[in-house]
Amino acid sequence: MLPFSPLRKASSPSFSPREFRASLAMFATGVTIVTARTPAGVLVGLTANSFNSVSLSPPLVLWSLSQSASSMAALSTGSHYAINILSAGQKELAERFASRHEDRWTDVAFNEGASGAPLLTGSVATFECFNRSRYEEGDHVIFVGEVERCSHQAGAAPLLYHGGRFYTEHPL
Repeated sequence: MLPFSPLRKASSPSFSPREFRASLAMFATGVTIVTARTPAGVLVGLTANSFNSVSLSPPLVLWSLSQSASSMAALSTGSHYAINILSAGQKELAERFASRHEDRWTDVAFNEGASGAPLLTGSVATFECFNRSRYEEGDHVIFVGEVERCSHQAGAAPLLYHGGRFYTEHPL
């Protein structure tokens, strides 16, 4: 194995973007909706499955967003957001917030978090985050949130995503 050198570069991909996307789809993930409220009071929300824990001390999580996303300005400049991990019964909500739906928030039940970010009713867990840092990488921005508050519903079934389809858990 060659030692790490900052002068070395990755070789060009030997696969197409389509092949890369199909391979990534083989990793089963949970489904989240990231929510926020702008200083003007406008609600922002989008479906994301690029969520992960980073650190227990301090409590940090990350997620990523396409640089071309319409919600990028609101989420990159705001001080807080919430990450709502969806339950198995929230498939339609995940689809709505993943689409270009005109008014995503019509008839959506939520409570207001301490920072004003919407906490979706029925989620299996919520994380209220301070927008700690952002890193531009490729065509996305990686957001690192410092968790100020969290809650969960013990025993609730999560919504899962794999291979372009939604699933729920089945213990082995």
